[in-house]
This record gives sequence, C-alpha cells and structure tokens, in this order.
Amino acid sequence: MNSSVRRLPVENGRSGWEAISDRSAPVRCLDGNVNADWLIIGAGFAGLSAARRLRQLRPDDKIVVLDASEVGKGTSGRNSGFMIDVPHNLSSGEYSSAGAAAARLEMAENRLAIAFAADAAAEYGMSKETFDPSGKINAAATARGLELNRAFGTSLQGAGEPHTILDAQEMRELTGSYYYLGGLYTPGAVLIQPADYIRGFAAGLAPKVEIFERSPVTSLKRESGIWTASSPNGIVKAPKVILGVNGHIDDFGHFGGRLMHIFAYASMTAAIDANRVGAKASGRERWALLPADAMGATLRKITSHAQSRIVIRTKYTYETSLAVTQKRMAKMAAEHRTSLEARFPGLKGVPFEYSWAGRLCLSRNHVPAFGEVEEGLFSACCENGLGTVKSTLAGMMAADLATGQTSESLQKYQDQPMPAKLPPEPLAWLGINSVIRWQELRAGREG
Repeated sequence: MNSSVRRLPVENGRSGWEAISDRSAPVRCLDGNVNADWLIIGAGFAGLSAARRLRQLRPDDKIVVLDASEVGKGTSGRNSGFMIDVPHNLSSGEYSSAGAAAARLEMAENRLAIAFAADAAAEYGMSKETFDPSGKINAAATARGLELNRAFGTSLQGAGEPHTILDAQEMRELTGSYYYLGGLYTPGAVLIQPADYIRGFAAGLAPKVEIFERSPVTSLKRESGIWTASSPNGIVKAPKVILGVNGHIDDFGHFGGRLMHIFAYASMTAAIDANRVGAKASGRERWALLPADAMGATLRKITSHAQSRIVIRTKYTYETSLAVTQKRMAKMAAEHRTSLEARFPGLKGVPFEYSWAGRLCLSRNHVPAFGEVEEGLFSACCENGLGTVKSTLAGMMAADLATGQTSESLQKYQDQPMPAKLPPEPLAWLGINSVIRWQELRAGREG
C-alpha cells in the first residue's frame, strides 16, 4: 500500500473555546525521522484516548502522535462540550429512536467512555471548569418539544434511568429566559470545556507519549511490515498505526462514499459582567441546554472570574469541500444572533466575539468507521454527532483491538455493520441538505 493523503484539515473560523483556553506547553513539531512501536494520527478525543489506553496496556512501548493542526484547534476543540450518557442520535432527529436493547447498549458504552475520561481528568488534574459532571437539560420551546421530552422521559423511565421534568418557571429561574416551556434533566452527562480538556489530556500524556503538532501526514505506506507516515519535515515509522481522524478517514483511502460530512456552526459572545448584566439577562452562572428537537439550538452559559459568556450552536450543512465561505459563516452568525436575542433580549447589545464551524461525521446507519482496515492499520473514526464520547470509546476500542485484547465490550463494539453507502454526488448533496432543511423547519422555535 502506498497512498497519498487526499486532503488535509481546514479550520473555519476560530473556536471560542480554543481562544479562551491556555496552553501549558509550547507547540512541538516533527523535525526528522522517528521510529516508534505505535503511531497515532490525530490528537483529538479518539487519538488521545487511544494513546492513554495503549499506555495502560503497553507501558514500555514508544507511542507517537501526529496532528495536522495544534491540539485543541481542530474539531475536538469546536464542539459544544457535552459528554452524554443517555441515547443521543443526531442523525435520526429524535434522541430516543432506538429500541430498548440498543439504547441499553449505547448507554453502557457511553458510560464506559465517560468513566475513562473521568479517570483521565482526575489523573491529569483538570479543574471543574474543564470537566464538570453536572448533567444536562433538554430544553423545549414548543409544544412539539414538550412532547419530544415527554416521549424521551417515558423511554428513560422504562429503562430505569433517573430524570427530572422542569416546568417553564424552573427554566426561567435557571436561564433568566421566558423562551422555554419546559425541560428534561438527566444527571449522567459531563460538561467539558473542550479545548481545555483536550489540551489537559495531551499535557497529561506528554511525559510518556511524544505528541507532534503542525505535522500533517501527507502520505502513509507500508513496506516489509512497517508503516511510514510522511510529514513535511520528517517521517515516523511504526508497525502499527491508529487513525483517529474522524471524517478524514476517507482522505486516507478508506470508507469512501459511506460517510456524511456535516458542518455545525457556533458562536460565542464577548465576556459580560456576571454579577450585573449576566445574571439579570441570562440567569444563573452556569447552565447547559440541548434542544428537545435534535436539530434545534444547543446553548451553554459559562462563567469564570466574574465574566460570563454564552455559546450557541445551531444550523447544519452537508458539504463535499473542507472550507466554508466567509459569506456562509456570516450568514450563520446572523442566524445565531437571531436565535440568541429571541431567548435573551437583554443581551441584544452583546456582540459575538468568535464564530466558527466544525465538521461532524455521520453514517446513514449510525455506526462507526471502525476496525483493522489493512494489516496493522486501525480506524477509530466516524463519531455520529457525539464525538466527545463516541470518539473516546473508539480510541479505547482501537487500542484494545490492536493489542489483541479480548473483552465483552470490544466484542459488542465490533459487532456492527459497515457504514452504509451514500447515493452518488450530487444526489447525496441534494438529498442530505434537503433533509437537514426539512428537519430545521420542523424544529421551528427550537432552533
């Protein structure tokens, strides 16, 4: 096998999470030739989790991680920061669409990943602002949203899962907003500052794992049982490679025509005085809202050092390119402004300081792009809209598979079909974007 990497990652806008995050160490780039026992490509949730799991299983092996960007600047630092334990199927439009057995398996897998992340957060000394096991709320702004929450609550009750229904008054007390009609709280989710979490994770690994940033892999080939990854200023040779590159797996020549690349758009306000403007206009210091309708708006309020910010993520597009035009970015930021001010009219004069886009990877049948795709080459990709948890789990499972571990968790994780094929372009572009637009229209005020 001798393959050039077709495309390299593109960063669309600056993530507010990354912008307000502090690095603890300078960037280190690959410069020269390195031999290792393991090469991991991608320093996000999957790649770093794979590295940590390999350290547990093979503590004496040399592990190298290459990332095309800087830790925390890529997709892993661009999400909304929810580690969710209960069912969360973005592609279906309804969180609880799976059957009971599938839901129980998903919750068990999500909790395995969250426990792994919690152990890392404790070992690496992450603060509560970075890793906060405080739960999350599905917020409803419409009668349909209330019905979706009711149905979700029924499915949770049937599974014996704790949850609390919030009425409109309780939502107002929490958020300071009259926009929401109700909510559904589940206690098992963890809220993270995603850029801080990824950077803290990388810093925790760094004494034992070599992490090279700004070191994109431009080709990957195997000769005589050894993989060689070429980067502009050096190469890494290793007998086994784990790809933690999410949707970019098809740029490495695998799972082509099977993965949907969905852009999600987000904005973060400038800092506001938490004790005056913040509390009056937007309620308590911290809260986290998922939309009752999966295609609605996700919002978080964060507060640190008497300064508050609100992050809003809403609107999606399916794209075949990696870059988003400035016109598209401006349009999405305007949509965010409309959604934010509808909920919080008291923040009308507070500007967005950062707006950005991040890429999700979905499969039609909601399965990962996982497994040994060539001898010694393992894929831990396609997070299906919940990268914090699903990619953590994929990295763990890839390390187990690559080291020959046997477990019930790995057996169940492997027992999944291939991602289903997509229609050819441009039919896929037309069809997927049409479904997205219909789902967003159906979401209405939830968006």
